[in-house]
Amino acid sequence: MADSSDSVSIDMEALSLGGQEHLVETTYGPVCVAVCGDPDKPALITYPDIGLNYMFCFQGLLFCPEASSLLLHNFCIYHISPLGHELGAPIISVDAPLLSADDLADQIVEVLNFFGLGAVMCMGVTAGAYILTLFAMKYRQRVLGLILVSPLCQAPSWSEWLCNKVMSNLLYYYGTCGVVKELLLKRYFSKEVRGNGQVPESDIVQECRRLLCERQSTNVWRFLEAINGRVDLSEGLRKLQCRTLIFIGENSAYHSEAVHMTTKLDRRYGALVEVQGSGSLVSEEQPQAMVIPMEYFLMGYGLYRPTQSVSPRSPLSPTRISPELLSPENMGLKLKPIKTRLAL
Repeated sequence: MADSSDSVSIDMEALSLGGQEHLVETTYGPVCVAVCGDPDKPALITYPDIGLNYMFCFQGLLFCPEASSLLLHNFCIYHISPLGHELGAPIISVDAPLLSADDLADQIVEVLNFFGLGAVMCMGVTAGAYILTLFAMKYRQRVLGLILVSPLCQAPSWSEWLCNKVMSNLLYYYGTCGVVKELLLKRYFSKEVRGNGQVPESDIVQECRRLLCERQSTNVWRFLEAINGRVDLSEGLRKLQCRTLIFIGENSAYHSEAVHMTTKLDRRYGALVEVQGSGSLVSEEQPQAMVIPMEYFLMGYGLYRPTQSVSPRSPLSPTRISPELLSPENMGLKLKPIKTRLAL
């Protein structure tokens, strides 16, 4: 994965739009893919959570200068939207068959083939993390590594299945009503940013609430149905040979799920980062917490984040990161030590 240029210029306005959008026709229906960066560079594909798209799931991360320089210096990013989740998406016809998680994973292969991509790096959030993990298990030669935020890997528990069914019925019959919004916001964010009677909602939650109003409710219902019918991947995780970096918010509803997934991965390839004070959507709530772990993770591939003090053709070495920068106080974050089964 050689770098194709020595520096990266970031146009924040273009970045906020995700680059050029393509509508890719697949066996399972058209899927919107936004391409951001130099197509000659290695590919990083992203997949968002239910009800979201790339502009919300990963905008906070890519607006973080350290993260954007790290990712855009090394990758061309292909943001894959679930069917009907892109901005301005029409309602999917009622005659269109419901897709399973397997179908969505298979659809990714057709997207890669459309762009002529070989093996790719993957980054997904919760439901999107499940789809990408399943994709990696089915098509091992097409995946270089996984960066997963609050991932799912088991079949739904009874409580999650019931909650999803309630949301599914509400979405189908009443649209994205207030109850659905509250359940989804609880899925994404910690209590601190959701606010309460005394503390107002944070800007990020208010923006997400507006975004959910723009979603076609039946399209969200289709993705939710696919994820609620997912199967347990635990037994197959041990055979997953690609490196895997997992981020989980301390207050995420899927905290135990991420820990379980880490225990099932081969100890040589998996690492877990727990971020204090964050919900599931770490890439929006605490994007700065992802930077240094991702730097170390990508070093294993000979990749680096360009800085003035580092030769652009030399991979970043651990000694070039000042130990003081790793302290939670200097990072401005409440970050627990990185928990790994083996250092990456």
